[in-house]
Amino acid sequence: MTRSGPAGSHVATSDVGEIPQHNPCAQCGTPILRPDWVEPGRGRVSYLWKCRACGYRFEAIAIFEQPTDEHPSLAA
Repeated sequence: MTRSGPAGSHVATSDVGEIPQHNPCAQCGTPILRPDWVEPGRGRVSYLWKCRACGYRFEAIAIFEQPTDEHPSLAA
């Protein structure tokens, strides 16, 4: 389940810990305030970013060494 956040962003409702902020755009380097989408999974958290300056979209995935059940996969 997701909820809409600021400026139409979507964040999974389960606790994903600290959400990264001001990540630089992979294309132009402009800082992006927050990801448009955060999706936790087993042993990882995926972040979808969209640069408001150049329109480039990209995904970043944080992978953890030890998978935990703290953030179970979301049903599709």
